[in-house]
Amino acid sequence: MPRNSFLPRNGSASRNTSAPQSSADRGSTRRGILFGGAAVSAAAVLTACTSNEPSKKEAPAAGNQPAADDKPGKKVTIGFAGPQADHGWLNAINENARERAKKYSDVTLDITEGSNDTAAQIGQIQTLINKKVDVLVILPTDGKALTAIGLQAMKAGIPVINLDRVFADPQAYRCWIGGDNYGMGLNAGRFIGEKLKGKAQAKVIELAGVDSLELTKQRSAGFKEALKSYPNVQLVGRQAAEFTVESGQAKMAQLLQANPQFDALWNHDDDQGVGALRAIEQAGRKDFLMVGGAGAKSAMDAIKADTGVLKATVLYPPTMSASAIDLARALGQTKGIGGMAELEIPSSITLYSAVVTKENVDDYLPQSFT
Repeated sequence: MPRNSFLPRNGSASRNTSAPQSSADRGSTRRGILFGGAAVSAAAVLTACTSNEPSKKEAPAAGNQPAADDKPGKKVTIGFAGPQADHGWLNAINENARERAKKYSDVTLDITEGSNDTAAQIGQIQTLINKKVDVLVILPTDGKALTAIGLQAMKAGIPVINLDRVFADPQAYRCWIGGDNYGMGLNAGRFIGEKLKGKAQAKVIELAGVDSLELTKQRSAGFKEALKSYPNVQLVGRQAAEFTVESGQAKMAQLLQANPQFDALWNHDDDQGVGALRAIEQAGRKDFLMVGGAGAKSAMDAIKADTGVLKATVLYPPTMSASAIDLARALGQTKGIGGMAELEIPSSITLYSAVVTKENVDDYLPQSFT
């Protein structure tokens, strides 16, 4: 699932082409808000912030009243423009946005068809600008190439929520929200390292995504960084696939042939992981553990069943688009977001890359994608 890669870390099958980001940028003010820990995603955080229903077991205290954010307010038309949904993650992006908008009686969602052609997407966004929508949510096919249209919208007085693949100029958006590719690799490496820390000489292989994409480099860099804390664990093999089932199967077959013995595999993407699992089954291999990436339902179902090598997946939550709708609504109604003291929404929100295992998979299944 290739994703663009400008400043934030991204992901998905048409999520490709981006401007690179260094690891040093990870802590910059453009991405300074980190919603992590036990939170499953910014969507969950914002849902909790905007619907503080009191527990049935307790009387509603003053601070437990339903947030005003949930009450109908000023009518807001949100224009939503994303790439073509030719990958499970991207399709989930669109569906999460649609479903979130339905939650609000004061929100009208004007969503484009989506395109992987930069010029076509610019044209779609231009149409939304001409319609004078109140707020724009844009997941650009190519953030650098679409920066000018983001700037145009902002100069026209239409605030932009930049989703996942960041524009090259911070003036082209009011708020960025997206995933953490470096964090995916870091958490995958830590999980594997902890599982193998009692083994004298452990061997690990990696099934990466498209190597030309910055997001792949970030995931691999995070993975290698995590493994430094486990001197007994050695990365002995790596292949780059293309975020498709077919490429996952072909490249996994090559890895299996080249590495007759290893202890763990990290696969960057659950869609290509479907093919990887086919290759593993065909080879009759059960002698290692596998960690996936992104959070597909097929992966979570396999983790829950616990009958194969797949033991965990590291999230790259498509619920970010639902959170983007919340943020766009708040902007259109000149509000902040519940749970924060500020009168304005943040300038950036980085989602946490949670590790889903058999122990917590039921918590995350509702947010999985097909």
